[in-house]
Order: sequence, then C-alpha cells, then structure tokens
Amino acid sequence: MNDSKTSTVDYSSFPDAKGHFGPYGGRFVSETLIHALDELETIYNNLKDDPSFQAEFDKDLAHYVGRPSPLYFAERWSRELGGAQIFLKREDLNHTGAHKVNNTIGQALLAKFTGKSRVIAETGAGQHGVATATVAARLGLKCRVYMGSEDIKRQALNVYRMKLLGAEVFSVTSGSRTLKDAMNEAMRDWATNVDDTFYIIGTAAGPHPYPQLVRDFQSIIGREARQQCLDQTGKLPDALVACVGGGSNAIGLFHPMLGDESVKMYGVEAGGLGVESGSHATRFYQGVPGVLHGNRTYLMQDTNGQIIETHSVSAGLDYPGVGPQHSWLHDIGRVNYVSITDQEALTSFRELTLIEGIMPALESSHAMAYVKKLAPTMSKDQIIIANLSGRGDKDIHTVAAIDGITI
Repeated sequence: MNDSKTSTVDYSSFPDAKGHFGPYGGRFVSETLIHALDELETIYNNLKDDPSFQAEFDKDLAHYVGRPSPLYFAERWSRELGGAQIFLKREDLNHTGAHKVNNTIGQALLAKFTGKSRVIAETGAGQHGVATATVAARLGLKCRVYMGSEDIKRQALNVYRMKLLGAEVFSVTSGSRTLKDAMNEAMRDWATNVDDTFYIIGTAAGPHPYPQLVRDFQSIIGREARQQCLDQTGKLPDALVACVGGGSNAIGLFHPMLGDESVKMYGVEAGGLGVESGSHATRFYQGVPGVLHGNRTYLMQDTNGQIIETHSVSAGLDYPGVGPQHSWLHDIGRVNYVSITDQEALTSFRELTLIEGIMPALESSHAMAYVKKLAPTMSKDQIIIANLSGRGDKDIHTVAAIDGITI
C-alpha cells in the first residue's frame, strides 16, 4: 500500500539552470575557480544519467560501502517513549562509519574522470575527512584534509585514522578553529592548485554544482528508506528526522520524499548551550541570508555581515551556514527546522546506547533527542524514520571528558 499524495511542486527541477534554489545557492567565487566549476558541472551533467557511470557508482556502494544500509525497528525505544514506531536508517554501519562515504565515492569517480592527481577536503567531525582519505587511498591519489585545530583535539581518533590512510591533516588555527575555518583554507588551496586538484566538498553547500551533486549522491539514503519502509510496514513514514549541520545526511534522506505530501520532515540544528545563550549554531533561529563559501544561504552573522562564532558539543554541527536547498525548504515551509541543546543530545547519546545497544554519533544524537520529543505526540500506528548518520565511537573522548574520565 502506498498512501502518498504527490506535491504540486516539482522538487526534481531544482536547482535551476544557474544553480539556485529559489533565492539561495548560486556561485559566488573568484574568477580563478569559474573554469573548474564549469568543468565539474559539465562532467556531472554528462555522467549523472549515464548507465555505465551509475552502474560503477552502484557497484561501489554495494561492494565497498556495504549498501543497502538496514532500516532498523527500534522496538524497545519505541515502547519506552510510548508513541510512534521508530525506525533508524543505519548509515553508521557503512564502511568508514558514516553517511559521508556515499558522497566521497561519487566525487572520487568524478575526480577520476577529470584526471586530477590530488584531492583536498575539509572536515569538522572527521568523518568526511576519513571518507575522503579512504577513497584517495583506494585510487592512489595525494590527499590533504583541512581541519580546525579545535576539532583536531575533539576528534583525535579520526585524525589518526586519516593519517594511517596516507592523508596529510592540515591544522587550521585561524578564526574559531572549526569547520568554517577549515573550509576557508580548503577554498584557498583549491584556488591556488586548481589545475591538478579536485576539491571533495563534504556537505550540500558551496558553489554550484556542489549542493546538487552532494544531494544526488546522498539521496541513496532516502530512496532506500522509502522502499524499505513500504516493504516492512506497507506504507510510507509519517515523519522523517535528521540532524543538520551543512545538511548532507538530512537532504539525502529528505529529497526522495519531498514530493510525498503526507511525510512531515524535521531538520535538527545544534542548540548548543541554548538559543538564548548566544552559544549555538541555529541558523534558522538567529541567522539571516548572506554569502559564505560560494553560495547564498542562511548564515550566523552580525549586522555588519561578519560571521558569528558558533558552538556545539558536536563538531559536525558547529557550522555558521547551511546548505542552500535547506534554506529554500525552510522558507516554503516544506521542512520544519528545530533545535536541540548539547545536554539534550548527550542524554539521548546515553539512552540509545543503553536501550538499543547502538551508540550514535553526537551529530545523530541531536536527531535522536528530537525523536524523543516527537514520538510521544504521535499515535502507535504512526512511523518515524530517523537518520543515524554516524556512529559514536569517534565521540567517546568528548563524552568521557565531560564525565571527567581520561582514556
């Protein structure tokens, strides 16, 4: 049974020919990068519907990444919360431990077609850096990963993993020493070395065509979840929940079901120490549209257009901007964007670990914390799918430090 009603909006027609989602997106970069972006757009448009390219992508997802990832019924947690049935899309079971590898597999194939010998990336939580280092090792490419020095401290395990994979991890000490500053440095590197370097952007942001191609590569999450839900329950989910930093895991889950009007969607931002504290990363609560990292989108900025420092216990959500498609979906009301504090996320990290034996990444713990609020408001015959975008092994040092434990 499929009880979906189709939306009158054709979401597949966005971005438009100039890379815009409504007033958001576009391409705001130096002239040096225009040729590289034109080249990438042409290659992607030629390959995205090419059967041989899609077959190679699907083969890698199946035999290297380990897809399809399961859709797991969290029976005990559902019973504990006393409302909707909760299903978890287990992206944490992918090779490298997060959804990030779906995108890096796709972009690595594009790098191969462009003939570039070097790849660069930026990373916050380290999962995109690990995924990029992994595909670079597999293809024999030189790899440099930019990472804020604050995030290097928080994600020491992933830094070591990248180095074992042969990547150079470049510590960024400017600004807040987090993801924003790492992306600044990666953009500078790309502008300097564009002839031999492919920039693997990790989230659905940046100049066109990156928001589109990252979304398309991550949409495997939503396509699988939609079909798995129909197979397991006979109907579509009533609600989708995913955390939103730049927003790649969320748009990957949401995009294939945007046209299904009955499916409500919730993107969960980092409320940090609380939205009233000023120490958070809730772009849709405090942000206003502006330009950063090559695209127009909602940003945390002051009245002079200067970026405001953000805060989250989760390195992957500690970013002042958000993918442009999310900004558009917010404005038209298709997705509800909410926030969860550090403390609420940490509580859900511990509860899911104890109740289901699944340790979520701190990013994913924000989504789990919102599920905890949403599920009791729904009936027992309704279904929530929450994206478990990564596993929490990488965050053990952060959680242990909060508990006063030295590992």
